[in-house]
Amino acid sequence: MSVLERPVTTDAAAAVHAVRIRVRRRRLVVGSALGLVLLVVAAVSLSVGDYALAPAELWRTLWGGGTRVEAYVVFDIRAPRVAMALVVGASLGVAGALLQSLLSNPLASPDLLGISGGAGVAAVFGLLVLGVGGPWLALLAFAGGLVVAAFLLLAGRRRADGDDRLIIAGIGVSFLCLALTSYLLVKAQVELAQSALIWLTGSLASTPWWNVAVVLAVGVAAAPAVVVCARWLPLTQLGPGTAVSLGVQPGVVRTTAVLAAVLLTATSTAFVGPISFIALCAPAIARPLLGHGALGIGTSAAVGAALLTTADLVAQYALPGVSLPVGVVTGALGAIFLLWLLSTSKGRQL
Repeated sequence: MSVLERPVTTDAAAAVHAVRIRVRRRRLVVGSALGLVLLVVAAVSLSVGDYALAPAELWRTLWGGGTRVEAYVVFDIRAPRVAMALVVGASLGVAGALLQSLLSNPLASPDLLGISGGAGVAAVFGLLVLGVGGPWLALLAFAGGLVVAAFLLLAGRRRADGDDRLIIAGIGVSFLCLALTSYLLVKAQVELAQSALIWLTGSLASTPWWNVAVVLAVGVAAAPAVVVCARWLPLTQLGPGTAVSLGVQPGVVRTTAVLAAVLLTATSTAFVGPISFIALCAPAIARPLLGHGALGIGTSAAVGAALLTTADLVAQYALPGVSLPVGVVTGALGAIFLLWLLSTSKGRQL
């Protein structure tokens, strides 16, 4: 290296170092802000209701100093619901980030690709035909989502137009799953069909702690695969030739990302129903917050948790005397967000 080249190299290294510092600082600010939002929303969710608690009473109860009634309301009724909203929202946010990064399309999500629909059909079949529930329902939902994912991987196996083929196939699968679900509801008894319809809307009501534990355990089990995808997905977006030259197998990364997204989505769907649009909105909000083109999987998880917890709070108390399923709120907000995303995408690639 000549003497004239050294200042240029030094300046470039300094510029890269400065960019890294700004990225880390922004990540810290965004993470702290999202953590504060989650804390506030969770505290409000634990406090409000027919048996309202003041902040001092809530704090005392959380540390074991409240009355029996306060402890029952907080730990047995409200806390499991809030915890499930946080865990499911984070799971769906991660699933959406993986699929959108894999396909390089912010419209890709388990909802629009039919993964949630496949899990929903299998779960409804288990509820209405087999009469199963609990862990067996989760296994059926996972199997349904896995079948859809396998079909999508086969549909998009040709890399030249694989991503477009996968999205188009996913839309078709979504309509097919909707038709199958409608058929099962029509053929079922009225009482069973009504309970299945409520489940299909998506609800966090009457959540026991063991449901939270199962969804959380699945999320922890999927964490290594998510970490691997977060590391290698940006390289696969450079093209298969470049990825292979850097020691990355695009097919393995692609399969791992889809399986992790299916696992998180199907498990969440089995216990709370197909909560719509969280997986679509969370990554689309997380990317502008980070502002540097990263995958933002962790940020998507935090945004998803905040969105679902807030939506559940709105669903419970927006209309006086009426408690709505959370899926109604997420569906309405998600539809508005999708229309806004489409209307603001002129002149740029989705």
